[in-house]
Amino acid sequence: MKVVPKHSFLLRVFHWINVPLLALMVWSGWLIYWANDVYPGFFPQWFYDFMHIPYRLAEGISIHFFVAWLFVFNGLAYFLWFFFSRHAREVLPRTETFRLAWPTFLHDLGLRKQAPEQDKFNALQKIAYSALLVVAALEVLSGFAIYKPVQLGWLVVCFGGYEGARLVHFSMMILFCLFVVLHVIQVARAGWNNFRAMVAGFEVEK
Repeated sequence: MKVVPKHSFLLRVFHWINVPLLALMVWSGWLIYWANDVYPGFFPQWFYDFMHIPYRLAEGISIHFFVAWLFVFNGLAYFLWFFFSRHAREVLPRTETFRLAWPTFLHDLGLRKQAPEQDKFNALQKIAYSALLVVAALEVLSGFAIYKPVQLGWLVVCFGGYEGARLVHFSMMILFCLFVVLHVIQVARAGWNNFRAMVAGFEVEK
């Protein structure tokens, strides 16, 4: 067996800081949404009654705004490190990435025995992680448009108005949640060695 370095220290720091921040952002965001259900039918009425959710707007706003700034600062630090380190070359998709996406998808489903060629990240990981950067940027920008619609009127216009910004913000949050669910499933499938790499920075190869 040999120890093989995989994830850098800074990548692991940014990743694990985001875990509690995203959890708090989603939870507090739901509290804000539940106090003003602008998309009826998304949650049944019994859910609101059981959780006493409509009465927690102030709590949701205070948590959301505080954690949002921590999320933004961590995100800005990650973006700077991402583009000024070799990590961007490891993650950003190239032409062959999209060619290998379908075979990689079939392999993940167990419909293809041999895994397609890959670098540090496979084709689907590169596409997903790169798309998540766009989702994060849209989530933050639409959040600012909702937070300061008068002062940032030009940003609100970019989203097609206040309602458009709110819809984008809500939609990006849903995509974030879906990504996290799929990400956790993939990590569980990959096993302890893969999880250890994001904690300790190395994998053990036989």
